[in-house]
Amino acid sequence: MAEKLAVSPLALPLPELPAVAGVRFATAAAGIRYRGRTDVLLAEFAPGTTVAGVFTRNKCPGAPVTWCRNILPRGLARGLLVNAGNANVFNGAAGNAAARASAVAAARALKCAPEEIFLASTGVIGEPMPAEKIVSVTDSLAAGLSADGWLAAASAIMTTDTFPKAATRTTTLGGRSVRITGIAKGSGMVAPDMATMLAFIVTDAAIPAAMLQTILRQAIEPTFNSITVDSDTSTSDTVLMFATGAAGNAPVARIDELRAFRSALLGVLHDLAQMVIRDGEGARKLIEITVTGAASRRSARRIGLAIANSPLVKTAVAGEDANWGRIVMAVGKAGEPAERDRLAVAIGGVWMAREGRVVDGYQEAPVVAHMSGLEIKIAVDLGIGRGSAVVWGCDLTHRYIDINGSYRS
Repeated sequence: MAEKLAVSPLALPLPELPAVAGVRFATAAAGIRYRGRTDVLLAEFAPGTTVAGVFTRNKCPGAPVTWCRNILPRGLARGLLVNAGNANVFNGAAGNAAARASAVAAARALKCAPEEIFLASTGVIGEPMPAEKIVSVTDSLAAGLSADGWLAAASAIMTTDTFPKAATRTTTLGGRSVRITGIAKGSGMVAPDMATMLAFIVTDAAIPAAMLQTILRQAIEPTFNSITVDSDTSTSDTVLMFATGAAGNAPVARIDELRAFRSALLGVLHDLAQMVIRDGEGARKLIEITVTGAASRRSARRIGLAIANSPLVKTAVAGEDANWGRIVMAVGKAGEPAERDRLAVAIGGVWMAREGRVVDGYQEAPVVAHMSGLEIKIAVDLGIGRGSAVVWGCDLTHRYIDINGSYRS
């Protein structure tokens, strides 16, 4: 996209991003699609780094997703190669060959096996991947690796994002202080069904790959799998987590030793997911939807996503229209257990409808005032069980059409 997009009004400042021991970064401008900006990221990990990953459930995945799925069982990583501008999706055998050529080039530059190089691509679907452009910059990337490169890395993987996304936490594990830092990209085609768009997390902790996989997968549901911009699940969704072991913590023998670490990881993933939704294409308002009283947690989450994905709800929020009837509609269409005469709906903490009808004495003015803000809170109580969930979405504006109608031009 030639147009430079204005930074989202929902953007938040990034935290300080200290180096994480055991990883170095470099970025380059390969001209894959964009001009005048970096579009390739190379990360190098210390020998012995373990890796975990979750990937899109879209049935038309990109070649990099297939590559990563095939090498993930090894549990070890030495490098990560990411490009923006071309998703390398729906390119058949040529796409697979491009992925392998990129991995081979990065492996040669980092002096490791191609099967230790993880790949991710984001951008236009169905266009041939110019792997030669990536291959041509791998040597210079390897020569320019630096431990102080988180912000540059987050910027290089952006597509329609209007700001880079990063988060960090520290905790203790095995008697040592350890750090967890992650970056993400995502703005449109966001309705994750595993993880989100692209996200890469690095910790200097030493954690076996199998345990890393378990805690990463558990942390996905309440974070990345609880956001939506437009109900479309990307063909390239990838979340990878790398544990370099450079902190020198005592070996982890049982997963319950990771309780504090898992809490810190949840914090990082939550921050990243929130940044993605705050950068929804054309978004002007963040929507938080809390569902209680559902038949189960899973049911509550599905109802919340049905509300967040409803074009009528999203446009009502964009127009600052306190139309609670659209929320009732979205609950009813979700296909989950619900009883009309037990349902209650609130916006901005004001209960508007309860037990099948409008609340006696309901005054719309405070709700209208709430909807004029940047962050909109919707609450739904189904009154039939103990299941609850929180999901996040954004409004739908004409800017979304502008961005996506000209995405390839």
